[in-house]
Amino acid sequence: MTKFINGLMRLKRGPWEMVASILIAVGVVMLMQPFVMALYTYSFIVTLIGTVMFIIVSHFPE
Repeated sequence: MTKFINGLMRLKRGPWEMVASILIAVGVVMLMQPFVMALYTYSFIVTLIGTVMFIIVSHFPE
């Protein structure tokens, strides 16, 4: 856990890619759930933020 947090603080690619991937996955789950309209409403924004974040983070050093 400490290694993960240190990677985030030092702008390492691996931990930030994981965060971006989790955001993309959460956005897709929010899009597919049929129960809460607020989650569905913000699903596209969450997925978009995760995708843009992944594109930016892929340029970070390893």
